[in-house]
Amino acid sequence: MARVSLLLASFVSLAVASPAFKTFIAQETIPSAPEGFANLGPAAVDAVMNLRMALPSKDAAGLHAALLDVSDPKSANYGKHLSKDEANAFLAPSADAVSAVQEWLSSKGLVGKVSAGTGDWLSVSVNVSTANELLSAKYETFQHIESGKTYNRALSYSLPSEVASLIDHIHPTVVFNNPLSLGPVLSAPGLVSDATPSSCATTITPACLQSLYNIPKTKVTAAAGNSIAVAGFIDQYANSADLKSFLTKFRTDMSSSTTFTLQTLDGGSNPQSSSQAGVEADLDVQYTIGVATGVPVSFVSVGDNWEDGDLEGFLDIVNFLSDEDDIPPVMTTSYGENESDMTKTLAFKLCDAYAAFGARGVSVIFASGDGGVSGSQSASCSKYKPTFPSGCPFLTSVGSVHGISPETASTFSSGGFSNYWGIPDYQADAAAAFLTAQGTKNSGLFNASGRGFPDVAAQGENVQIVSGGSTGGVDGTSCAAPIFASVIALINNDLIATGQSPLGFLNPWLYANADALNDVTAGSNPGCSKSGFAAVSGWDPVTGLGTPDYNKLRAAAGL
Repeated sequence: MARVSLLLASFVSLAVASPAFKTFIAQETIPSAPEGFANLGPAAVDAVMNLRMALPSKDAAGLHAALLDVSDPKSANYGKHLSKDEANAFLAPSADAVSAVQEWLSSKGLVGKVSAGTGDWLSVSVNVSTANELLSAKYETFQHIESGKTYNRALSYSLPSEVASLIDHIHPTVVFNNPLSLGPVLSAPGLVSDATPSSCATTITPACLQSLYNIPKTKVTAAAGNSIAVAGFIDQYANSADLKSFLTKFRTDMSSSTTFTLQTLDGGSNPQSSSQAGVEADLDVQYTIGVATGVPVSFVSVGDNWEDGDLEGFLDIVNFLSDEDDIPPVMTTSYGENESDMTKTLAFKLCDAYAAFGARGVSVIFASGDGGVSGSQSASCSKYKPTFPSGCPFLTSVGSVHGISPETASTFSSGGFSNYWGIPDYQADAAAAFLTAQGTKNSGLFNASGRGFPDVAAQGENVQIVSGGSTGGVDGTSCAAPIFASVIALINNDLIATGQSPLGFLNPWLYANADALNDVTAGSNPGCSKSGFAAVSGWDPVTGLGTPDYNKLRAAAGL
């Protein structure tokens, strides 16, 4: 009898030690698909999906504190950037969390693939039938009506109690990314005109920018480690022949053989047929190489074999770069979407990755969007729509201006206040001054306690490029982002050449040196059938702190 009791006790102990994963806890739920999506019914059970599971970081708050410590000019640790391992360690999940989630997956015959870099994502390829069982979900097929694209999504999902607290988010589940908002924030889908007006008041070339922003024409000697990374998505290819023509026409003082290096992920490539030249990619490469004279530029081409589904490489490029030992000190991206297209948990994970880049000394720069207050692109709305990732407080968002004497806000320049992130300390005084001056205007249309964007601006209308062999002008904050990035890269070059650290995360430094930018006080960014915000003295959610003055910014950097 005693032996039987001992065996029974051992069996009970074993049962307790081996989770059954049968009690589910609801995680995320939405009442229906967003406007613009139609439900086509249950998803095909044999359709394959790549589920990405975000695991909680060990110390995201510690990363934020470390980032601000090395980015605040008043800090004793200003410029003492972290190593890759130091930054990634903050975002890494606990070993116990990884083990527990892997045990759950193993119970279904699955093994999660750990992401590169921080390791805070697990991915597993499953069919819809398995996903439904795994997540106690009901995947259905939804069609984005305007584009015709279809997606498998669940309106809710649950997780076993043993792992519910160990997973922040699973994608794809309840996030419906608008395929028309996740794209280049470029107002003109093609070239506007082959005409070249004679005045910088109506057309922008590198020479105009050199004059407007005191940008040097002389080629710098590239400092070791200094460069600019240009992110390329959705089959946008940078054409070398177009770059050569651009330099021949607009930078006659430069060698027309100047080019860029190529990095690829997700099956990315960069075919050179003129018919495949991308307006966005050509723009970004031409206005980094053609403005930051002598600073090396790399084009990071993200292909269509996305591991992150309809995020279309946004997460993949983060994981790819976080695993690199050396990241270019400036990274410029001209793509974005509406903040509401992301769940808060997913948006926070991506934002934390940008914080890790900043802690390593990288200036992360994004175009703010081209929809005014209506989001990344012009759309109908009842309340103002902030854009992603511009609402993330750990990157620099760039709006657009046009004209000279004075520069005036572009009506399409996306700007506003985040619904996900609060006002960061470095922006508190500037945002408060704007809100006080605005009074009750726009009341109820935006989150007055949210992080404001953009942070800065640059020229973004009728910017001359060469694409597919044709010369013409394009509009968009996509123009402004690489221009501002180029100014920062030139300053970094001098800092690195004199043995100093690159600027890294820019915002605390920019807001502490607002007088080093050209304040823009004319124009507005209407949308949602409303007047939008106005550009005013000081910071505003249209043009930020203003446009760059290279000489003043260089002096603010101590050069």
